[in-house]
Amino acid sequence: MSTATTVSDRTPVPQLNGRLTAARLPRWAPAGVAVLSIALGCGIGAGAGLASHIQWGLIAALLFVALSFSLSAKVEGVRQAKDRLATSLIWVAFILAVVPLISLLVYTVQQGAGVVDGNFLSHSMRGVLQSGPGGGIYHALLGTLQQVGLATAIAAPIGLLTAVYLVEYGRGRLAKAVTFFVDVMTGVPSIVAGLFILSVWNLGLGFDYSGFSGSLALSILMMPVVVRSTEEMLRLVPNELREASYALGVPKWKTIMRVVIPTAIGGITTGVMLAVARITGETAPVMMLVFVSDSINPDPFNGPQMNLPVYIWQQYTQVNNSFGYARAWGAALVLIAFVMALNLVARGIARWRSPKTGH
Repeated sequence: MSTATTVSDRTPVPQLNGRLTAARLPRWAPAGVAVLSIALGCGIGAGAGLASHIQWGLIAALLFVALSFSLSAKVEGVRQAKDRLATSLIWVAFILAVVPLISLLVYTVQQGAGVVDGNFLSHSMRGVLQSGPGGGIYHALLGTLQQVGLATAIAAPIGLLTAVYLVEYGRGRLAKAVTFFVDVMTGVPSIVAGLFILSVWNLGLGFDYSGFSGSLALSILMMPVVVRSTEEMLRLVPNELREASYALGVPKWKTIMRVVIPTAIGGITTGVMLAVARITGETAPVMMLVFVSDSINPDPFNGPQMNLPVYIWQQYTQVNNSFGYARAWGAALVLIAFVMALNLVARGIARWRSPKTGH
């Protein structure tokens, strides 16, 4: 009979002297470093006689990165200091990107808010001196809505069907060629699209200047954006949904119409809205194909028509004309508000149509 012997480990456990965790900077340290950097940047800029506040801000940004790294290296160690350095650079890049946008928006509101009223939105420039007061943007706003609406009616269906082909049917050389040309069209300058429509539609087929001519050029610029965004949304639809539909005996075309597109409709709508916002501010093709008009032209298929970007350019080119400058900034404010509204609508639709989770 064997006897089991229990041996206890009597090796003494070493006592840890000091803290179990590494030293950390307090949570308010980045904010404190930022305030200190701004103060030092302003002091250095003022002391050096730098007149531009942009230079002061760049000095403060460099000081923020350097002080954050130095303080973290001294307290937390080099490894954590590298993480702080990367975080500081990201914050500086974010601020450098946001500050010009906010400055542009604030300046536009300051310059244009005093002009935008009911009269400005409901009157045209017919019978109004370019160098005098009065006038409005109704004709340009109407032209913008019609031209962008026609371009969307042309580009959205074609872009959607092209994306469906690439995702659901596209195989071989044809699909690769379509993908290649879509990528090329994404980088085509707007003036090239205008020249193409001018050569084919106006000079080749003999059509006159009209809002529809401009819509054709805008649709060329809009189409690759719609194709790319729709393609990505369709690829995000799980294949299990398609397979379940096929298992029930549903044809492929009906599966695409009833399952795939409804599932991705939120992202598709968002992509279309963003494409609309992208073409709303185009100026060159509209100047070439639509021409300009000071009167209201509700027919986009006949005669010249005004557009908000072209209106802004026309008013701002009036040398030493304070009334023209004011109208230009007012039209710019309306244009920014229109594009912002489109983006908000796109976000709202995406959130509304996004898959809901919960019990």
